[in-house]
Amino acid sequence: MDHDDADANIAPEYLDYLRNAFLQVPLHKLLDLRFVEMEADEVVVEMPVRPEAFNGSGNLHGGALATLIDVAAGSCAARASGFDPMTQSLVTADLHVRYLGRPKTDLVRAVARLMRAGRMLLVIEVRVVDLDDNLVAFADFSSMIVGRREPLRAGSANDRRAPDL
Repeated sequence: MDHDDADANIAPEYLDYLRNAFLQVPLHKLLDLRFVEMEADEVVVEMPVRPEAFNGSGNLHGGALATLIDVAAGSCAARASGFDPMTQSLVTADLHVRYLGRPKTDLVRAVARLMRAGRMLLVIEVRVVDLDDNLVAFADFSSMIVGRREPLRAGSANDRRAPDL
């Protein structure tokens, strides 16, 4: 990925902030998620197929695939929306995943494509394929731009009166 091209629509002062925020998420580290492409209307994220992402029966966990999809789709929505991460949050409003098969290679790739971008709601389509281009999952995703939310803090009381959206 050519970061200069991929990052052209993101304000430079926010770019490092967003990259560092992604890298600090323990689940992203555990699953070893990696960006391959990042364009204005398409984002590709890869994930190795390895035991850390397996379920109890030794197959790729649906939650690991859903996380891969959410990261790819959320990143695509962020690129397309031009939201300001200092004053706004981009939140997942809906995620529907259809699990269609097991990967036959040691890597899966989520290809997220923008379907529609409104002022507040963005709709993304995601296909997860293995290296042989076998379709593993298909998803539709929507996100909303809302006022900035402060992160949840483990072990501390959160404001129960704060609106959900």
